[in-house]
Amino acid sequence: MEWLTEASGRLAGFLWGNPVTLLLLVGTGLYLTLRLGFVQLRGFRHGVALVQGKYTHPGEPGQVSHFQALSTALSGTVGTGNIAGVATAIAFGGPGALFWMWVTAFVGMATKFTESTLALKFREIRPDGTVAGGPMYTLLHGLKMKRMAWLFAFFALIASFGIGNMVQANSVVDGLVFLFPELHDNPEGRQTAALFLGVGMALLVGLVILGGITRIAKVASTIVPFMAVLYICAALIILLSNLTEIPAAFGVILNHALNPWAVGGAAIGEAIRYGVARGLFSNEAGLGSSAIAHAAARTKEPTREGLVAMLEPFIDTLIICTLTGLAIVVTGAYLDAPEEMRGASLTAYAFSINLGSGGAMVVGGGLMLFAFSTMIAWSYYGDRAAYFLFGDKAVLPYRIVFVLLIVVGATLSLELVWNLSDITNILMAAPNLIALILLAGVAVKLKNTYFREHQDKI
Repeated sequence: MEWLTEASGRLAGFLWGNPVTLLLLVGTGLYLTLRLGFVQLRGFRHGVALVQGKYTHPGEPGQVSHFQALSTALSGTVGTGNIAGVATAIAFGGPGALFWMWVTAFVGMATKFTESTLALKFREIRPDGTVAGGPMYTLLHGLKMKRMAWLFAFFALIASFGIGNMVQANSVVDGLVFLFPELHDNPEGRQTAALFLGVGMALLVGLVILGGITRIAKVASTIVPFMAVLYICAALIILLSNLTEIPAAFGVILNHALNPWAVGGAAIGEAIRYGVARGLFSNEAGLGSSAIAHAAARTKEPTREGLVAMLEPFIDTLIICTLTGLAIVVTGAYLDAPEEMRGASLTAYAFSINLGSGGAMVVGGGLMLFAFSTMIAWSYYGDRAAYFLFGDKAVLPYRIVFVLLIVVGATLSLELVWNLSDITNILMAAPNLIALILLAGVAVKLKNTYFREHQDKI
């Protein structure tokens, strides 16, 4: 097992740290940004209006509202990456990594728009009104690539058990350690707590996901705003406490991101590598996962949900990740923290500088809520992948296995699962990027038609 963990770790590191991979993901976003005429700027205000419930019509096909679809998708993207991922990027890539996270978010908005617009265009609606959509249906109906569609669904199914389940369950246990530090040096107590917490989470997640996308969306639309507001408020308190340091912090970030004469070319390279990798890992632009949730939106206009979907990277990365990163920089935590603090512990350290033990509680509680919401969102992604691969009969068994694996994830060390999850995430992206590039013209045509017909509202 050790050799498999080591080998998978090397492969995952190569795939995520490979300049070609990152260039393909970011390059696709830049290509779509240019082809769509900077839709993330032109359509931003209209996307916000749609989330607020404007310009929608009752009785349109779909299962959830724009707001609920966005909340479900954000449940999958707003997670440990916003707490641990940002800290890791800054710890290994320096403050300049935050700038490159912003770049991935900006071009990623165009990627999300395209993914979700195409998901709505090529989704399937059954006679009972339930919806199935996402990159596998885009590949199947839009490009007639049955094998590619099958590959995407297979990798999404595997990823849902890893990054969408066991890894998140383990992150909830990590959050528990932040809330109760005495468990850190008590392995037996931690294992017992993890078991009880795993069973409790399994029951809660089971109650949610057995109700399908409608119940998932209702829970997500309650949890996501609550946890986001709580975390954002805590971060804003830290920034307000260090208000005079914010301009200098932006200077440090830009200097480390763009000025090789000040920090050296190697440092710039590390900032780009970790900033892009962690940014993509956080907002999932290009992976195609969240398009599965957006496909269930109640609308007959694919462009509408595309405009809603592009708000994801804005909220996830340009707001939440930025607040985390600024808190780490303005407090000087990235310079002063002990060497072993590289992930969520670095964020907790930064928050505790101004908030004391309450800072660790916010980070610990945030980890738990973010991870729980990610589990319920990814259960739906895996659910739709299982349905695509094996039909309706596979959905209930999938949900049962998903719930049982939560207990496993809470109680095991998951380095191998992390590695396999990273690998399957990248493998999901490959067929999805093919669909985005080959069908970009369809997305452009849908966007132009919608903008022309609704130019008075945009």
